[in-house]
Amino acid sequence: MNWEAKIIIHKKEKRIAVYFEKNADLITRIKKLTGSRWSQTLGVWHLPDTTENRVKFRLVPLSHSFPSEEGFEQIKKFVQWLSSKRYSPNTIKTYSEALKSFLIFYREKNISEITNEDVFIYNNEYILTNNLSSSYQNQIVNALKLFFITVRNTKIEIDKIHRPKRSKILPNVLSKAEIKLILNAHSNIKHKTMLSLIYSCGLRRSELLNLKPSDIDSKRGIVIIRQAKGKKDRISPLSPKILQMLREYYMIYKPSIWLFEGQNSGEKYSEQSLQSVLKQALQKVGNTKPVTLHWMRHSYATHLLESGTDLRYIQELLGHSSSKTTEIYTHVSTKNIQQIKSPFDEL
Repeated sequence: MNWEAKIIIHKKEKRIAVYFEKNADLITRIKKLTGSRWSQTLGVWHLPDTTENRVKFRLVPLSHSFPSEEGFEQIKKFVQWLSSKRYSPNTIKTYSEALKSFLIFYREKNISEITNEDVFIYNNEYILTNNLSSSYQNQIVNALKLFFITVRNTKIEIDKIHRPKRSKILPNVLSKAEIKLILNAHSNIKHKTMLSLIYSCGLRRSELLNLKPSDIDSKRGIVIIRQAKGKKDRISPLSPKILQMLREYYMIYKPSIWLFEGQNSGEKYSEQSLQSVLKQALQKVGNTKPVTLHWMRHSYATHLLESGTDLRYIQELLGHSSSKTTEIYTHVSTKNIQQIKSPFDEL
């Protein structure tokens, strides 16, 4: 079967694009791979850029695609340790992949002999040479620090593993008028309710999809977000308008387990389908910005700040551990900036 694979940058993320003539069998096989997606814009199937996928599609020599036997054993122990500490499946996958990348680079070296100098070399000769992002480098640092803390007889000095300097990128925010257009774009009550609930409560995508009907407390006027990022529960005020919308939605769809379910009863609505709901709304209103669901959360926080809500409350509503994370919204709020008079107006 003829196909070709190559590394691409899609939506600022490294992916593996697989090109082939239309073939039902290969499409079925690719669909089964974790994280596979079809890009209508590029006209190609693409997958996460992982070691396994690089090997699968022959993008790296087989002799350099796996860690040593010792490396495999240590990765397995690391995953077991993370699992016992109740890290989320996504974090476990991210950290184990990061560690695997590092141990593949040093597959010919005993782990006990790895030093801080080796970390510097890896940063320069692998991460920088391959133009990998600072956020990816930071993931590597997080994984290595945690891994080497749990591994004895090592020459690594944990405190001397430095982090890359983070880029200060402002969150993307939509105006209230833009938000209103997007939320009113769908006539389908289910689609409209999902997007409206994300904005009205500042939810992450996974938080919306993990909601159950019992998490909507209409008597207290709150939404309970359970075991969100960092294994924390929190509450968010429930808008009366959203409550009415939820009641209409519930009467029609009658979800059994999850508040928002897929085509089959009891099946959680998928993240990809939810992103598609937003994409369709953007197309209907003619919004060409690269809007993501997280933009809705950023917009919620910024609009709260502009309406005079204290940052401490916003921090609680968003579930941020540190106030510094919440303070970034002060840099995108236009309330005070708009009151500043430009000296140009006085010329």
